[in-house]
Amino acid sequence: MPSLIPSIASLMSDAKPVILTCAQPTGQLTIGNYLGAVKNWATMLDDYECYFGVVDLHAITVKYSPADLRKNTLSCVAQYIACGLDPERSNIFVQSHVIGHTDLAWLLSCITPIGDLQRMTQFKEKAAKLGFKAGEGNDLKFTHDGARAGASVNSGLLMYPVLMAADILLYNADAVPVGNDQRQHLELCRDLAQRFNHNYSDTFTIPKPFIPKQGARIMALQDPERKMSKSDENQSSTLYILDEASVLKKKIMSAVTDSSSEIVASEDKPGVSNLLQIYSMMSGRTVADIEGSLKGEGYGTLKKEVADAVISVFEPVQAKYKDLIDDKSYLEGVLRSGASAAQKRAYKVLGKVYRKAGFVERPR
Repeated sequence: MPSLIPSIASLMSDAKPVILTCAQPTGQLTIGNYLGAVKNWATMLDDYECYFGVVDLHAITVKYSPADLRKNTLSCVAQYIACGLDPERSNIFVQSHVIGHTDLAWLLSCITPIGDLQRMTQFKEKAAKLGFKAGEGNDLKFTHDGARAGASVNSGLLMYPVLMAADILLYNADAVPVGNDQRQHLELCRDLAQRFNHNYSDTFTIPKPFIPKQGARIMALQDPERKMSKSDENQSSTLYILDEASVLKKKIMSAVTDSSSEIVASEDKPGVSNLLQIYSMMSGRTVADIEGSLKGEGYGTLKKEVADAVISVFEPVQAKYKDLIDDKSYLEGVLRSGASAAQKRAYKVLGKVYRKAGFVERPR
């Protein structure tokens, strides 16, 4: 591995807008993570001052293994770099390495109505699985076995969006890449920034959602009506960037299509449309071009070409990942450099917030 040099992004002036995006260390990235997020992040490095966070504090809102969390955190960093996030042109850091995330979350929680948190769609969906829902007036109503269900839901699950808001506002990010499932959380973040600014004078930049030029919503291979997910019980539905070539090919060849044989993208052919989108984004060819080249061919040919395109992209990523994950000292150096740059910015913002909130300056 080359020796780590100071992050260029940390030396930039404020002329470039700041962009921040974070992800939980939940194991392997899927092809959806790659196409819908990481691939796009890699295109931002020259135009933005980039901060890429691995949010390990968010990951403990559900039951987890400490050993797995440590392993997955380093693995996530290695996958990021292998997919094109250059640590010499960006700041890659771990959330718990930077002082300020939880401090700012507490301040923001004090101006957050609990009803706003109970209205969060993700919280209601996760809470419903544990036996209760938000009723009238947004009070929690137990649907069955209330005591046991209530004991199963930790307050971190409810406060998750406030910590997410702190992650963003701590860096005064101008823009945040978000998927549809996080838009509501970003709106809360914007509301909190505006509320703090109103109460204490202008302090926070109001972050805007970053919409990539090329987005992707990759669907499950075995049920193309649903989004591809790591948590899918049928793992044949999900393509991971670290899947071996033989596994990728097997999953793609078994993908659900439909009873007709025409290879075209249309609403009534979700399985074929999904495969065509994957093929297009992995190869750089347009869907129309692919449809034309496969006219008269069967689904077997389509699947084989999709598999070849996916494997050709992921094989070098996997090779780079293997080198990275075996070089722990290099990864630790990347995180040390990223945390240093992130901490510098975080202290600047947090100091300003503390003064506005009325805290006495810490004795030197």
